[in-house]
Amino acid sequence: MTRITDTRDGPAEGARPGALPVAGLLLAAGGGRRLGGRPKALLGHLGRPLVEFAAGVLRDGGCVPRYVVLGARAADVRNRAELPGCVLVDNPGWADGMGSSLRAGLAALAATDAPAVLVTLVDQPRVGAAAVARLLAAHRAGAGLAAAAYGGERGHPVLFAREHWEGVALSAVGDRGARAYLRAHAGAVALVECGDVAAPDDVDTPEDLRLLD
Repeated sequence: MTRITDTRDGPAEGARPGALPVAGLLLAAGGGRRLGGRPKALLGHLGRPLVEFAAGVLRDGGCVPRYVVLGARAADVRNRAELPGCVLVDNPGWADGMGSSLRAGLAALAATDAPAVLVTLVDQPRVGAAAVARLLAAHRAGAGLAAAAYGGERGHPVLFAREHWEGVALSAVGDRGARAYLRAHAGAVALVECGDVAAPDDVDTPEDLRLLD
């Protein structure tokens, strides 16, 4: 059973009266198979668990509310990471791949009135608040589907207006996440160049740990 814990205290931080800000969804459930079974959420970055940095990127970029999907060693993440203002969602099917975490996050967000969601990954420490802010600006300008681009190549974060959530969830299988949905709707996706403020490098292998700190 999916477990959801709301760590928010009072009104959503950053919310404006009458406004419907974009929700942030951080996928942080991976077990780090190629890292020898070290969950990515608990990797050290700037002296704290990496999941804290990634959640802070959503906060500083302007996302409200912020949901974090946990999986591998979820209890340890809850105990070690400080995630104020976040709603924590446990995904018991995390081992099935990123798609299951995306579905779990979207299902939890369905109870909110968020008009759109921005999805980011815990293992991309070079993606910061500036990239998030650019995608939110694209949504305010009318984009219902948007993705950060690096040298013209689509990457993360990605943004989906609410009317796309059902289709994204249906297509999210295995480790593909939203890839199939974005490919099928490529003509409608606004590519937002972020290569000057971010980089899409993933922390997947021991060699990639150099990206941290």
